[in-house]
Amino acid sequence: MLDGLLARLLELPPAAVYAVLAALAAAENVFPPVPADTAVAVGAFLSVGGRVTAWGVFLVVWPANVASAALVYAAARTVGRKFFRGPFGRRLLKREALARIERLYDRHGTWAILVSRFIPGVRAVVPAFAGVANLDPVRAIVPVVIASAVWYGTLTFVAATFIRNLATVGVLLVRFQGLLLGVALIGVVVAALVIRQRRRGTP
Repeated sequence: MLDGLLARLLELPPAAVYAVLAALAAAENVFPPVPADTAVAVGAFLSVGGRVTAWGVFLVVWPANVASAALVYAAARTVGRKFFRGPFGRRLLKREALARIERLYDRHGTWAILVSRFIPGVRAVVPAFAGVANLDPVRAIVPVVIASAVWYGTLTFVAATFIRNLATVGVLLVRFQGLLLGVALIGVVVAALVIRQRRRGTP
């Protein structure tokens, strides 16, 4: 897959490469199986040869990913809430479950989104649930902006700095995603301990 992706990108002019990377980064929030991380890593790898720049890769994928997440959030906040309150939606997500999600996001929404955006396979659905839970736009989008900047900024920097051959892209992605997943899980544990301690201290 990496060889095929690289071959296709090499056939494109630099502007088209940036456009493809931005489209994939945006599509990830709508269709999670899209290999956005792989494409970004390969794009950063191309910066070593001067075809594109690492800064250019970052500055197109970051806003594209954030804008897509914001649109998913907005759609879920309007159409999604009506859907889950309808007859078919209630079968998929009961009213009690929807109420629990709303309470969870109301209490811990900002931190939950920030941490969850570092978990592969989970980060794509976070904006949708934030919208369904009717979370305030600032509390929903700000952590997405920060997490996306850290995620793609780190991935682009590492790929552009340390990758010298295409064979190491796959290894880099596995280690990078594993590292951030570990950091996110540690964040979840710490947050849970803090919340538990605060509840104990509440009279």
